[in-house]
Amino acid sequence: MFRTCIFCHSTLGENAVIERFPVGRRLAFDPEKGRLWVVCAHCRRWNLTPLEERWEAIEDCERRFRATRVRVSTDEIGLARLREGLELIRIGRPLRPEFAAWRYGAQLGSRRRAALVMGAATGVVATGALVGGAAMILAGASLPLVWGGVSVGQALLKRRAVARIPAGRRFFFTVRYVHLERAALLPRGDADWSLRLAYDGGQREFVGAPALRASSHLLAAVNAAGASRIEVVDAVSMIESVGTPERYFGHVARRATKLGNIAIPNLPAEVRLALEMSAHEESERRALEGELATLRTEWEEAEEIAAIADDLLVPPPVRSWIDRARAANGRRS
Repeated sequence: MFRTCIFCHSTLGENAVIERFPVGRRLAFDPEKGRLWVVCAHCRRWNLTPLEERWEAIEDCERRFRATRVRVSTDEIGLARLREGLELIRIGRPLRPEFAAWRYGAQLGSRRRAALVMGAATGVVATGALVGGAAMILAGASLPLVWGGVSVGQALLKRRAVARIPAGRRFFFTVRYVHLERAALLPRGDADWSLRLAYDGGQREFVGAPALRASSHLLAAVNAAGASRIEVVDAVSMIESVGTPERYFGHVARRATKLGNIAIPNLPAEVRLALEMSAHEESERRALEGELATLRTEWEEAEEIAAIADDLLVPPPVRSWIDRARAANGRRS
């Protein structure tokens, strides 16, 4: 049983309510289609669970949902908050706009609020830098010295990691802010497409399932500013105008190329949102059509990346002590 978010690699938490699936503090389930998601509390994205861990847990969720008096629901989607703190989202037969509003509205709204807070903080820092710079000039510091400090700050921002793209077991590509300007969708035939992506150490073109998975990680970073509910609905309309999420990537790739190879960050906001939604839905469609091995691989990679990140925070002497303690416990057992 996996306990790490596929997308942001944060822990998903646990619950003591659903005995057959004690992972997560918010679960979404579709009893008709047999789908169960864990909603990450950190990034608000939905993690589709592996098939063998799903069916009995869905029955438990349905039973607890029906037994809960305090719940909000429409004919299609319901939300129940249990006394133990677990939240359950029940999916019926929603139209795509309503489902998208429930699924993506929370995570994109959360990103939007975080971006506003970050923007305000950045404004305070920038004001402080300008005031401090003015004080330095009055104190006799040269103008190049002041602007040199600003340039260093910009350089540090460009080197900030925005996504880590899985590339095999215990290995991933680090994509930084400076790399985003070269990320682009490229057409391949009538329907196919590829993702051109720069990263630490080079540039690569992803196709097929790897392109879809890489796009999912990348678009979350590009859409970090979030979106309003109206923008979510507009993005859904764009997908529906093309037909299916599967075809939307190819559609955007062809349009972007005709307009001069527009990089992904320079696409209109609603197009980027529609791409992120399409990436999620297409990944799940493939998983539910038999590519469950891919889903399991994504969970395993999320666990491994989280473990690598944890190891980076542990000083070598402490790691050695932990390894010795584990070895000693193994000998005693």
